[in-house]
Amino acid sequence: MFNRLKDNVVVITGASSGIGRATALRLADKGAYVVAAARRERALETLAGECEQRGTPALPVVCDVTDEDAVEDLADEALSHFGRVDAWVNNAAVSLFARFEEAPSDAYRQVIETNLFGYIHGARAAIRCFREQGYGNLVNVSSMLSRGGSPYVSAYAASKYAVNGLSRSLRQELTDSDIEVSVVMPASIDTPLFQQAANYTGRAVKPMDPVYAPEKVAHTITKVIKKPKPLTYVGNAGRMMGMLNNVSPPSYDKAMARQVENDHFQELPAPPQEGNLYEPQDHWARVDGGWGGKTGLLSNGTAKVAMAGLAMALPAMAYAWWSNGGASKLNKVRALLPG
Repeated sequence: MFNRLKDNVVVITGASSGIGRATALRLADKGAYVVAAARRERALETLAGECEQRGTPALPVVCDVTDEDAVEDLADEALSHFGRVDAWVNNAAVSLFARFEEAPSDAYRQVIETNLFGYIHGARAAIRCFREQGYGNLVNVSSMLSRGGSPYVSAYAASKYAVNGLSRSLRQELTDSDIEVSVVMPASIDTPLFQQAANYTGRAVKPMDPVYAPEKVAHTITKVIKKPKPLTYVGNAGRMMGMLNNVSPPSYDKAMARQVENDHFQELPAPPQEGNLYEPQDHWARVDGGWGGKTGLLSNGTAKVAMAGLAMALPAMAYAWWSNGGASKLNKVRALLPG
């Protein structure tokens, strides 16, 4: 059903910049019809023009995903214009950098409203469309931080943990249907999210190394639209940190805390700011954030920290396995082998 992208109708929220914009352009290159949604009208109109230059029509729709009625209207506009919705990509997100106890409560709530309830509203609208037509693919863009969290971004991490739980619950409810639910888990991505984030740390922020290009995430999202998959990492660093968290959560916690302090901040002061929590910032309507994102080799920074953490954790894990019956299990397997 989803084995091609040409002529598919795909709704993308958070489409005016970063991953969403890169995904819209890649889908247009593949011949898909894009319904691009975000809060920035001018940026959406420019994006629609770029999609049409690639030979496929695009529908720009101004939409704040925290408004459930607006998201339902987005679905109706897509149906009215194209007649169906083949896939829906929940991608709109904002971020807040602050120590937990210093984060303004209204700012914290706004992150949850956008990153979680925005996805809930999108899922409700998408599944309504999918139920009516008998099929569809919901793609939720999460984060590697949904596997282990991170200092200073507890609101963002909590929202992404919740997106994973929401996605899994929906997948279970929809088991007997032709509606798919996929989750994409980017690592550190070169987008304007960091320039637009609310920040109450007193320090300017940056993505942690290694930084991956947003086009790499867009490539993964298009693959998942064609071939749905429950969970897909983007970037080896995210995959390695996920492995480290699975093997040894304490090692993950220490590694992440150290890496954030060493590599998530610039040597520049930053005044308290709301960023784009409540109002969009038109001057950051672009795909990349200028952070030099690569296509993604396992390199320095977070990936090396994860490898070092795994190396330290594995001996302890092996000892624990051996002590809890691993030796007897191994002997049973040996007894079944010839010779």
